[in-house]
Amino acid sequence: MTELVSYELTDKVATVTINNGKANALGHEVFEGLNAAFDRAEADKAVVILTGQPGIFSAGYDLKQMQKSPQDAAALVKVGSTFARRLAAFPMPVIAACSGHAIAKGAFILLSSDYRVGVEGSFKLGLNETAIGMTMHHAGIEIARRRLTPVHFQRSVVNAEIFSPEGAIAAGFLDEAVAPEQLMARANELAQGFRKLNLRAFAQTKVKANAGYLELLDRCIEDDARHLGLNA
Repeated sequence: MTELVSYELTDKVATVTINNGKANALGHEVFEGLNAAFDRAEADKAVVILTGQPGIFSAGYDLKQMQKSPQDAAALVKVGSTFARRLAAFPMPVIAACSGHAIAKGAFILLSSDYRVGVEGSFKLGLNETAIGMTMHHAGIEIARRRLTPVHFQRSVVNAEIFSPEGAIAAGFLDEAVAPEQLMARANELAQGFRKLNLRAFAQTKVKANAGYLELLDRCIEDDARHLGLNA
């Protein structure tokens, strides 16, 4: 597995950590590592804790890859949207342990996880696409609509408002926030709570609950690929 993404299994809990520089940028190699880690977690039948580095969960897509060409940007967006869709369909519980800032695709990963615990402090979370000249893609709009409150959907997706951890809880990016030194202990406590569920029933209910949403995401990913010039 790529060194950009690590995997550690303890007591049927898989901790998957992104480690790609100060921005924890999400490029093709990182997504390859994430998909390999989730393949392994599914085989291990493990609850997943997905986290980043201290102070940064992820600032979003790797801009070096995004700026190569429109085709490169479109290809990376498709890979990222497909990974978000995988999180929504993943048969085991996924806890996002947001270790700091979470911007753009980093925030979309939060929106796609089953439970999100962040850290208190002067951290920024949200979707900055319209602030940096990007029209929001169809899949991103629907991922945000699924989890954000209606008023925060407008403020986040259209207005590009960025939130503190406290504001991110109110908006729907996070479920709770703890002191940074308590993050992983709290994530593991949550993971052990999930392990007490009947995980077969969890997986079946998650698929049923998300069925219409997953079909919508599939259409959005295809629409985005066509709109951005890729073959769907």
